[in-house]
Amino acid sequence: MKVKRKLGYLAVLLVVGAVCCAAPLSGTMSALSALAAQAAASEADGVVDDGTGGGEGSAADIPTRMLAAYKNAVSRIGSQVPACKGMRWPILAGIARIESHHAQGKKIAANGDVSPRILGPLLDGSGVGENTTRFKDTDNGKWDGTASGERAVGPFQFMPGTWNGSGRDANGDGQNNPHNADDAALGAAVYLCGNGRNLGSRDQLKKALFQYNNSQTYVRDVLGWIDTYTEAARSSGGTVNVSATGRAKKVIDAALAQRGTPYSWGGGNAKGPSTGTCCSPSGKSGTTIRGFDCSGLTTFAFAQVGIRLPRTASAQAAAGTRIPASDGTEALRPGDLVFYGYIPTSNATIHHVGIYLGNGQMINAARPGTTVRIDALSSMPDYAGGARLL
Repeated sequence: MKVKRKLGYLAVLLVVGAVCCAAPLSGTMSALSALAAQAAASEADGVVDDGTGGGEGSAADIPTRMLAAYKNAVSRIGSQVPACKGMRWPILAGIARIESHHAQGKKIAANGDVSPRILGPLLDGSGVGENTTRFKDTDNGKWDGTASGERAVGPFQFMPGTWNGSGRDANGDGQNNPHNADDAALGAAVYLCGNGRNLGSRDQLKKALFQYNNSQTYVRDVLGWIDTYTEAARSSGGTVNVSATGRAKKVIDAALAQRGTPYSWGGGNAKGPSTGTCCSPSGKSGTTIRGFDCSGLTTFAFAQVGIRLPRTASAQAAAGTRIPASDGTEALRPGDLVFYGYIPTSNATIHHVGIYLGNGQMINAARPGTTVRIDALSSMPDYAGGARLL
């Protein structure tokens, strides 16, 4: 596992958010912004999400089936490495976010199998991904599809040789499969725990991450995501103390009353939930789902106080008084719109909108496969400020 892997970083820069209601690309956008928007739109709904696990507030950008795998691994680690302490699902999520963006664009079956397989480059010493060491084949191509060398495999990007020692069967199908979300998550937990680390210690957690990938940049980035998901987990109780009054309270109450309503691509209007449209960039259709997408939910909530919003998140960013991202989330008040976008100062790049509740939380229609729910602001990347309409 001591392999420097930076190939995923460019993709992370271009594919960075969960698009729920992106507007058509504007001709004024730069080529890079357009590429980012297209890539992220495809990624956001490109993962099969069977609705198991997760719950409110856990993390808006993690498919619920992957989150279920992370939580399952945590529940099982005590039987695998009894001396291990401090294992939490945000640790596993932080690694998987960097390694595969939670199996972005792949199908995740009910049993956890990820398809098509996630394969890294052939580590043949050519310098790809800054790897100049040639790794000899250890699995005869069983996991990485080639007997001429080694590739990192699966959503946690295990080297086959490392998987031979750390792999575990977490879904009870009789095999240790790095291309299975449950097996891979438990294998990663076992590897991080070593002989019995205390991962509640920041220093020991860092040592475990350096063992996973001996790169300062990698460890810094994973720790950042662990902290983000830890904050999201703290907000997962599904309750919120809303201090809003008047029209702001009416907007919030209207949105909160829709909790549990399914996400529908293109769904929702001023009158309430509706069937959506076909199709999202990766082919997800809302035509058979009665519900809301992100801007459909905000359109409905603000209609309850007589405010008509445009239909897309990027257009809604031009409504009211803009609250710059540079002012920080502390500038928000309950009832404000809250935005996420690739370039915080450009409304054309806004790809998501929610309604701020207070205490770092929002009411949110996050992505296909989820329902309207409460999420932490920090559970999504690309914070782009807010707008005050009330």
